[in-house]
Amino acid sequence: MATVRLDLEYDGGGFRGWAAQPGLRTVQGELEAAVGTVLREPVQLTVAGRTDAGVHALGQVASFDTEAELPRDLARSLNGVGPDDLAVTAAAVVADGFSARHDARSRSYRYRLLARRAPSPFERGRALWWPHRVDREALEACAAALPGTHDFTAFTPTQTDHVRFERDVLAASWDGEGDVLAFRIEADAFMRNMVRALVGTMLEVASGRRSVENFTKLLSGALRTAAGDTAPPHGLYLESVAY
Repeated sequence: MATVRLDLEYDGGGFRGWAAQPGLRTVQGELEAAVGTVLREPVQLTVAGRTDAGVHALGQVASFDTEAELPRDLARSLNGVGPDDLAVTAAAVVADGFSARHDARSRSYRYRLLARRAPSPFERGRALWWPHRVDREALEACAAALPGTHDFTAFTPTQTDHVRFERDVLAASWDGEGDVLAFRIEADAFMRNMVRALVGTMLEVASGRRSVENFTKLLSGALRTAAGDTAPPHGLYLESVAY
């Protein structure tokens, strides 16, 4: 029996999220099919972060156990049979019992924002076009309030399976290059829609519709209705996972 780690990139635009669902095209479904084709036996993948429909990944990690004989270059074999919008960037045998999900110490996400009056065909599906006012200092002040342990009830759907709403944020920042701004956040774990709800609420602050103080108060466990809209998925990327 061998435990295998896969490092992945994918364009989430063509997938209905990570988790396999009957009749829907998902990252897990496509990747398990590719692994099954190469190894000639079914596998069940464990993943570091279950991305939603439309969310991209630059550094996703999955793992599985198998008794099959592995090809010399598993990543190349998988890319040869898998779809074009999903790539295995590395594949390696790791220590027995390794779990992409349970052994992860933190996950990092990036949300990209095109902040200019005109849209860009090159950023379509890659960044949220935001032709409105952007107060960079306000965005940075919101990000500065995030590191530490907070209750993020206001930033996840009311109907949820989560039982713990506190998360430990290790780092958060906004930076920019040209017209593209990027919000980066690293935490021990994330709740459903958490990053997108944070971004949607911070954009209300950046456009003058909400104060930084109001945003900060939401980190003490306010209701979901007290926070802002959930930003669209196409600007979000799972950037990396730390072990």
